[in-house]
Amino acid sequence: MRQLLIDDILAEVVRKPVRQLRLSILPPQGSLRITVPAGTTEATIREVVRRKQSWIRKHQAAFQQRVPAAPLRYETGETHYYQGQALRLCVHKQTGRARVSLLAGELHLHVPLGATEEQRAQVVAKWRRTQLQAQLPALLAKWEPVVGAQAAAWGIKQMKTRWGTCSIRARRIWLSLELSQWPPACLEYVVVHELTHLHERLHNARFWHLLEQAMPEWRHPHQTLRRGKLGALAEA
Repeated sequence: MRQLLIDDILAEVVRKPVRQLRLSILPPQGSLRITVPAGTTEATIREVVRRKQSWIRKHQAAFQQRVPAAPLRYETGETHYYQGQALRLCVHKQTGRARVSLLAGELHLHVPLGATEEQRAQVVAKWRRTQLQAQLPALLAKWEPVVGAQAAAWGIKQMKTRWGTCSIRARRIWLSLELSQWPPACLEYVVVHELTHLHERLHNARFWHLLEQAMPEWRHPHQTLRRGKLGALAEA
């Protein structure tokens, strides 16, 4: 991994055993990452960045205009999101096991006395993971016959820049834990997206055609995730 300054655009270049060059604009500040096949020359990278500089600047500007969300401290009164809904967090410090429950538009976090911010965050993350794990079998059973591809395994993990990934060789899909915050349609879209990769690894015309065939309404959840504005979504 190295950095390359192209005119006034700073790019992080990552060489991998991939077939084609890919540009990614990453949160939170809109940094540019270029994933390239191992043998790609620096001249080729520079030419692509110059050709795509309007697209790069547009998306970097969009990131830089976003108001950064206040860091969560897992304290009573905070707003947390679940399935696209804004929930008020209520922290209960008590004896007994840690747990999370939903009640009348509120997220109730029960933790032992003296639980740290990190420990409270871990309890909520565990609860989110459990909710997703309960939802995914039904979604896979619904969409695998439609897509015409079956995942041999699936899992959930923390991801900073992606909603999901697919290992074609292992036929395994991974989904981001953050999807528990978004509307169910977004989770469903990512499941279909990753299953489609079992037919086509690249985001090329064939991939989008297959996705369209399986899920004609994919564009709305796709754009919802791209906008990345949970607050605006909940208020709409």
